[in-house]
Amino acid sequence: MKNLLAFLFMSMIFVGFSQDQQQCPCCTESHSQFDFWIGEWNVYDTSGTLIGENEIVSLEDHCIISERWTGGKGTTGRSYNYYNGQDQTWNQVWVDNGGNPLVLKGSWNGKAMVLKGEILQGKQVKNYRNVVSWTPQSDGSVIQLWELHDADGTVLREIFKGVYKKK
Repeated sequence: MKNLLAFLFMSMIFVGFSQDQQQCPCCTESHSQFDFWIGEWNVYDTSGTLIGENEIVSLEDHCIISERWTGGKGTTGRSYNYYNGQDQTWNQVWVDNGGNPLVLKGSWNGKAMVLKGEILQGKQVKNYRNVVSWTPQSDGSVIQLWELHDADGTVLREIFKGVYKKK
């Protein structure tokens, strides 16, 4: 009788855990690694000049993190970010109002979210890739750094560095 009660109790726990996972398949620790970026932000350059606004929201039961960028000079853009449990990577698909796409893949390294694009052929640089990182700061701000790297990982140039501060 004791074994039957123990079995029933364990079965109820397993079924409850299983149902929770099915009800929210994106409510995992890995899916939460980019949550520090969620919010409404004013974005500043490194000199402290306001350069844009960004709204980052969680969608589809926390399976997507959506970005909506509005730059001070009329640029706009959107990205969808998601965690792929099959290959354990974070992925971003970005498109701006100039039709410029950016597709990135990477991971949380314990200090920053670092996403990289595929190696591309350039006009001025033979082989390069886009590397974008988001680093949460102790004051609650986030630094986003976008660089171009050569195929060996050497930084060629900085494209963008923004300091995100909550509105």
